[in-house]
Amino acid sequence: MTIVSTLAEFAAASRAGLPEPIVADVTGRVLDTFGNCLAAQELTGPAEPHEAIMRLAGRWGGAGESSVIGRRLSLPAPSAALVNGTLAHALDFDDTHLPSVLHPSASVVPAVLAVAEAVGASGAELCQAVAVGDEITNRLGMASYIPEMRNSLFFEKGWHATSICGTVGAAAGAALLMGLDADGIAHAMGIAASMGAGVIEANRTGGTVKRIHCGWAAHAGVVAAGMAAEGVTGPPTVFEGRFGFFQAFLDGRYDEGAITDGLGDRWELLRTVYKPYPSNHFTHPGIDAALALRAGGLRPGDIAEIELGVAAAPLRTIGEPYEEKVRPRTPYHAKFSGPYTVASALIGGGGLGLHLDDFTESAFRDERRLALAARVRVVPDAECSEEFPRAFSAVLRVRTTDGRRLEHRVHSSRGGPEHPLTMDELQTKYELNAARVLPARAAATLAAEVRGLPGRAKVAGLLDAALIAGG
Repeated sequence: MTIVSTLAEFAAASRAGLPEPIVADVTGRVLDTFGNCLAAQELTGPAEPHEAIMRLAGRWGGAGESSVIGRRLSLPAPSAALVNGTLAHALDFDDTHLPSVLHPSASVVPAVLAVAEAVGASGAELCQAVAVGDEITNRLGMASYIPEMRNSLFFEKGWHATSICGTVGAAAGAALLMGLDADGIAHAMGIAASMGAGVIEANRTGGTVKRIHCGWAAHAGVVAAGMAAEGVTGPPTVFEGRFGFFQAFLDGRYDEGAITDGLGDRWELLRTVYKPYPSNHFTHPGIDAALALRAGGLRPGDIAEIELGVAAAPLRTIGEPYEEKVRPRTPYHAKFSGPYTVASALIGGGGLGLHLDDFTESAFRDERRLALAARVRVVPDAECSEEFPRAFSAVLRVRTTDGRRLEHRVHSSRGGPEHPLTMDELQTKYELNAARVLPARAAATLAAEVRGLPGRAKVAGLLDAALIAGG
């Protein structure tokens, strides 16, 4: 058995049914993704990536068969997956798996939703496809974790594991819905491995292309599955071969056991955590620490200087280049800034502690925030490096203008493995996101429809209920 055949057999076996905890977990993934997609549509203007993608998809044309979330618009399945995947990742609010440090659902849910609508799949079949796609995405990402490096080799090399692994996971989920057998699913993943891509320099220095990564992964996954259905084939050793996936992306360094051990019995899906704050996940423990000091009475005007200690690996994303992080170029770029997010947690705040209003154009240009961000130094911390990436941790040390020294250490950020969001908190997150573009009745209708997915005869029409309720 090669790696791809093992994964394909696992995917095909899911048609026999999934454990109830997995089905319940998947409905949460879908709800979170829908909420993120809805909130992203508040970002308007010709330069917004999702708007650009919708214009492009409109020029491509084709028969409408799959819905765009939150719009009265149907597109061909690959185009709908591209638009919805771009929306799902646009706010950097999507779920994260540890220790692979990737966001599976933003690629997988849009891909399988598009195909499920196009082929007339049931809600239960959609749940199976999301579970399979997320699990495969997570396990491919886990294979890149190098313990002695305390990091994913994908990230060390500048690859975006989310979009690379997400393309393969999306292809598996899409192929499952298209009715392919294990061989066909293996071919879909083998084809998708030639399509996965993404570099993460935009995390450091800006650019909007990263917001399209999950959309492109969803699109490519749907196309790869369609190609397999038409008879295109992939190499049987696509992952472990001399010129395969792991050699090409990771110089042949990978952990095969992380992919196959316990597959189908131990679900990495359940280790995928939800974000409470709409920013890069590496910023979250610093936000937690700032919120804790603020709750203890710390006022922005009392601060002389701040030291944010984080693991060495994420420091390169949220602390460098320093001049770019203390004064980010755009509101989106600010989501990848340790100094800006700490300053915002000390000054602003909303939602579950920090929310979308902290990344608006007006907040981003608030000179008070920028002045406070300029007092934040981001430094490596040995204890945080030891804990990374199985948990995201940080320590915040503050010197006040009257000479006091304050410190707060977070060993696992809120929403992380030790402090997961409750279902009530997840529902609150969804409601806050959906309310930005939908009336309360429409948002509640959509949430109820998603919760009822396992018993729904057809996925088609799922989104229509919310639009009708919204008038």
